[in-house]
Amino acid sequence: IINAVIFAVGAIGCAYAPNVTTLIVMRILIGVAIGITSFVVPMYIAEISPKRSRGALVTLNQLMITIGILASYITDYALSDDSNSESWRWMFLVGLVPAVILLVGMFFLPETPRWLISKNRMEEGKRVLEQVEDPELISATLIDIENEVKQELQNKSSAMDIFKPWLRVPLMITIGIFFFQQFSGVNTIIYYSPIIFKMAGIVSNTESIIPAIIIGTVNVMACFLSILLLDRIGRRKLYIIGIWGMIPSLILLGGCFHFKEALGASLPVFAVLSIVCYIIFIAISLAPLGWLLISEIFPLNVRGIGMSIGSLAHWAFNAIIAFTFLKLVNGLGIDVTFWCYAGICLVGAIWGYYYIPETKGKSLEDIESFWRKNKDPRKL
Repeated sequence: IINAVIFAVGAIGCAYAPNVTTLIVMRILIGVAIGITSFVVPMYIAEISPKRSRGALVTLNQLMITIGILASYITDYALSDDSNSESWRWMFLVGLVPAVILLVGMFFLPETPRWLISKNRMEEGKRVLEQVEDPELISATLIDIENEVKQELQNKSSAMDIFKPWLRVPLMITIGIFFFQQFSGVNTIIYYSPIIFKMAGIVSNTESIIPAIIIGTVNVMACFLSILLLDRIGRRKLYIIGIWGMIPSLILLGGCFHFKEALGASLPVFAVLSIVCYIIFIAISLAPLGWLLISEIFPLNVRGIGMSIGSLAHWAFNAIIAFTFLKLVNGLGIDVTFWCYAGICLVGAIWGYYYIPETKGKSLEDIESFWRKNKDPRKL
């Protein structure tokens, strides 16, 4: 609710910014809201979801993000005007609409059963659980949550518990998956796609947004596919399939720019096709899996701090990639830049084989019990 207000203020502030400094301050304000929301939302969904469909419901968050990105591309295209240097203001002001929807919608949502029970509000927690869990699982789930809460009260947890030896692997998974997600270059394509297509020969500002709309549409469709697959195929298999598909896609994308003279006018077409392949593979794997896994692998007492660390890692790596992309393009060339991202994905494929666990069908309490035994993540 607080973040919805911040989003609204930020959108208005950006739209009516009288100078660059104000615009930057308002963008930082929105960044704060995004940082908080990006870990609160998947944590909330994971805690309130029934076990059998937790993966799909947490991934629904990622689907809505991709729909939001596509909606922003479409509205930007509709509002863009090469002859009007102030048209960007309307693009920012449109952000007020989802902020208001978020603000109103949050008043109709309950706290999660796990949080209510941890605050000794047993009846409220049970009522919410009855609304969301399978009827035959309510009693067992309630007992699991109560036992977990009692154990935490006895152990008197603190934020520093996240660094206990038995939680080192979940912490490593959290940081690692966001490193490879971001250093695969995904957000350079999301943020800079109009600039990338200008490099490919599209001159007009307005026309450079059109391929981004195509990519945004594919992103939504692939993310929808991941919702259907995550609770069927499983997290680990999708990670491996996705990252091995991203590697040749990035190599081909780099090749498009390396042989741009030979490709000539067909360069934008091949560039779009390569990016579409890349987006499909990352949208069914690393993009949703980052937020899903970190919402599952931490016990309740440190889930908040664990997901905060995940969010921090995500946005820190995101910032590094966004800051360095154009510098790498200018220094190494756009072809070598994408080949570097492919090399990082190769390392990520090897790392994922050893560290990505299979959490499909496991209760959050079962996952905690597994880590306490210090077992190999591949054996979950």
